[in-house]
Amino acid sequence: MERELGAGHLLAPSILSADFARLGEEVERVVEAGCEVIHVDVMDNHYVPNLTIGPLVCAAIRPRTRAIIDVHLMVRPVDALVAPFAKAGADIISFHPEASDHPDRTLALIREQGCRAGLALNPATPLTHLDHVMDRLDLILVMSVNPGFGGQSFIPSALDKIAEVRRRIDRHRERAGRDIRLEVDGGIKPDNIRAVADAGADLLVAGSAIFGAPDADGGYRGVVGRMLAALTAAPAELAAPEWRAA
Repeated sequence: MERELGAGHLLAPSILSADFARLGEEVERVVEAGCEVIHVDVMDNHYVPNLTIGPLVCAAIRPRTRAIIDVHLMVRPVDALVAPFAKAGADIISFHPEASDHPDRTLALIREQGCRAGLALNPATPLTHLDHVMDRLDLILVMSVNPGFGGQSFIPSALDKIAEVRRRIDRHRERAGRDIRLEVDGGIKPDNIRAVADAGADLLVAGSAIFGAPDADGGYRGVVGRMLAALTAAPAELAAPEWRAA
């Protein structure tokens, strides 16, 4: 674990929405724009209705950046892919508890491979999955869309779930003296990123909102700058998110 997550709120572009013909360049550009984490969505057309990438893509981008590579496994079964992604250069590996026969064992396997371990929770996944594994977690990923496709709209009810996970993390930190990062993925854009952060997220995934940014709006530097600015703006400067407008 040579690469460390920085403090405060971090933005993680999802390469699911990148131009795969220029993937190495795309990764370099978003890092230059101010992002410290690269999010890699792995889908198997089995656990979720899409098929994306494998460890070879992770290995291909690893030499192009010193940013954290955050791998989100939306696959079933999970365990067979842990070692290949760790070898390919992943720093964080997250998976869904429904996709593992023994989540505690999978979390231990991820950490044995030298990666941080995360548990991903779909919109309808109960938080009881966290009850007996908090000591093994480095990250909790709350999905604010149903997994399987990029470009979906944020589900507003996810804000309550994010806030409850934040309370659990805070209680765990008080009891155990160690922190867990709270990641949120799905529909995050410049106009709602602050609300998601205020609910408790500190690692925020955005795909189409970043990689789909037109050059006329400043390209990646422009949209990343707007999103980072929203995270640090004073409350009076914030506009209401479009899905909360009256």
